[in-house]
Order: sequence, then C-alpha cells, then structure tokens
Amino acid sequence: QVQLVESGGGLVQAGGSLRLSCAPSGRTFGSYNMGWFRQAPGKEREFVAAISLNGAQSLYADSVRGRFTISRDNAKNTQYLQMNSLKPEDTAVYYCAARRLYGPAMDAPLYDYWGQGTQVTVSS
Repeated sequence: QVQLVESGGGLVQAGGSLRLSCAPSGRTFGSYNMGWFRQAPGKEREFVAAISLNGAQSLYADSVRGRFTISRDNAKNTQYLQMNSLKPEDTAVYYCAARRLYGPAMDAPLYDYWGQGTQVTVSS
C-alpha cells in the first residue's frame, strides 16, 4: 500500500505561482509513474500532468501546457508540480496519483493510489 501526501496548495492571485509536492510513503517511489489531477466544485476530476518512472517522459493537459511543469526527484521520494501564470479557472483540489505499470497515463482509473488532495485557489 502506498500513501500519498500532497502539500503546497494555497491562495494566490491570478498570474502568480505555486509549487505542489507529493511525497509517497515507502521506498519504492521510483517504481511508480506519477500524476496530478484536479477537481473543481461541480466538475469531474480531470487530468493535469503525469511523469514516467525516471522522469524522461511527461504528459500535460492542453489547458496547462506551457504554464505547469511536472518533475520528480527519486532521491528525495518526491514529485512536484510547478504552476506558473495561474488563472482563476485553475482553482480546484489537486490530487497526486501513483501508477505502477506501463507508463504515465491521462486516465484516472489507471492509477492505483491517490492522495487526499490539496486546495489551490486563484483569485482574480
């Protein structure tokens, strides 16, 4: 069982930046493809970004490409989501997810483990 803990959420003005972190429990972080999803009030959970085991491959939703950067540091057992040029429509609860097999993915059901989420609020 992998437990994921997100941190770094908060309130920021439009145009600002935040960096989210996700620190899975255990020593097998390097065995998991990692992802970020978000869910705004009244909306379905949506894909944000994903990264492969060794960080060589990354995927982004069109809505965040060029503004958000996903990365990981396997030595620190942590993955990050750097969010720049934030917009009010980025307001959501952001979830960290881990997937054991095959590679980074954009579909939420393909992920095995989920964090509790961290709130990101962007004011206009």
